[in-house]
Amino acid sequence: MKEVPHLLVHDATDNVGVVVVEDLKAGTDMLCVITHDNSDFRLTAEQDIPIGHKVALKDLKAGDTLMKYGEDIGKMIGDATKGHHVHTHNAKTKRW
Repeated sequence: MKEVPHLLVHDATDNVGVVVVEDLKAGTDMLCVITHDNSDFRLTAEQDIPIGHKVALKDLKAGDTLMKYGEDIGKMIGDATKGHHVHTHNAKTKRW
């Protein structure tokens, strides 16, 4: 039986991925799939993260640009280390 991905990453240049399973718990060894080329890698969830929320794929600092779909989707307003939750508490769109 094939393992189901925990996290989807749209492009190899992305620095965040999206949780695609319910109740992702801290400590989970996530299967992460890059949808652009169907490659995969492993990453440990460092926090509980809700479905649909983002996870840092590398250490991110306040002021860093968020990359998703290979495009700039916003900026960090706080820090998030690799495997941590990225959401409104530490990230913001550049639209407003």
